[in-house]
Amino acid sequence: GPHNEHRVFTKRVFDLLVFTLNGQQWDNQVLALANWPSYNPADRRTLNGNGLRNRAITDLYEPGSTLKVFTAALALDSGRYTPSSLFDAREGFMKIGPDVIRDAHRNKELMTLQQVIQKSSNIGTAKMALSMSPEAHWKMLDAVGIGQAPHIGFPGAAAGRLRPFAKWKPIEHATI
Repeated sequence: GPHNEHRVFTKRVFDLLVFTLNGQQWDNQVLALANWPSYNPADRRTLNGNGLRNRAITDLYEPGSTLKVFTAALALDSGRYTPSSLFDAREGFMKIGPDVIRDAHRNKELMTLQQVIQKSSNIGTAKMALSMSPEAHWKMLDAVGIGQAPHIGFPGAAAGRLRPFAKWKPIEHATI
């Protein structure tokens, strides 16, 4: 309908889940699910446990940059930032303890929060994350279901992992 919004989530390059958002509530209806490489169930020679596993449902994956929007949402929700708040990532790298993070593309100017998300800036997002408490960050991720099994009605659906915030190292807090 006109109020349904389709969202696509990838698990691996070749695994795909598509859910619908009905108004403001996830309705948990899976619209499409695909695994590649696939198998031919009529050819018993190619069947094995690994090939039969529904990877789009059972495998865990690193969410990568998809979590940056949650960090930005928390920053905006804190009231300390607006979409036009500025972040400096011009140096091209950021040292966090013994670790260094970089952006894929060098930024020559300050970036707004909106541009940090548009450009998927690791540095801008890390600066946002580190300005907030690990506990607040964890509570928000937990509240939206990060680290929990999806309620999609498929057997074997894997729960993600969200370590307790008290065990986060600074690099984990910066890059979650």
